[in-house]
Amino acid sequence: MTVLLSALLIAKDEERDLPGCLEALQGLADEIVIVISADTTDRTEEIARAAGAKVLRRAFDDYARQRQAGLDAATGDWCLWIDPDERVTPALAAEIRARLSGTAGAAAFDVPFEVLFLGRVLRWGGLGSESHVRLFRREKARFVGGQLHESLQISGTVGRLRGKITHQPYADISDYLSKLDRYTTLAAEKRRAAGKRFTPLHHLLLPWEFFSRAVLKLAVLDGFPGLVWAGLAAFHSWLKYVKLGAMREKKP
Repeated sequence: MTVLLSALLIAKDEERDLPGCLEALQGLADEIVIVISADTTDRTEEIARAAGAKVLRRAFDDYARQRQAGLDAATGDWCLWIDPDERVTPALAAEIRARLSGTAGAAAFDVPFEVLFLGRVLRWGGLGSESHVRLFRREKARFVGGQLHESLQISGTVGRLRGKITHQPYADISDYLSKLDRYTTLAAEKRRAAGKRFTPLHHLLLPWEFFSRAVLKLAVLDGFPGLVWAGLAAFHSWLKYVKLGAMREKKP
């Protein structure tokens, strides 16, 4: 059978979010490729195999290589990059089917996102216009980057879709805080590798980021969830630079 669309995922301990993501891909993806971190300890692999996915278990080294391993294993003419905590909306699924059944002139497509937090879609605070290249011709793309903020290198033109991917990165505030340490450490390590330094002025990031998101970018219009997100995001920005400073202090 000709594989038109391969959905590509990477996962580590995603038994909570993976079922919903796979359900949203039904009727859209002809093939699902999931690269699972070797140190996964929950039912992620069992869930993936039960859904008929092609599963690769691989030691995690960085995000770009992990995703590229999935791309290398895919056989579809087109690929959709999706994460377990993301959902393809019905409108996007219909749009993708229409595009791929016709003549899709672009090599890739940028997809708009909506972020769901504490039960509300956040439209302000810098999140309302978020989009990423997620649909692409397999032979026209490769993953680049490293430990954090990987991206796609596309050979050809990039179009834009209208349907959205819904992203719920954190189930609640506790979930945000449980992931905060790892993500800020990776961000600090990336900045250290780039030769960046911590300065006392970075302490101003905490109040400035909150004011910028809450007031200038109107997160206040998203009510309680918007203001909580603004505060957590400001703390995240400050913490990664504080960790960078701590890394340099420990350097022999």
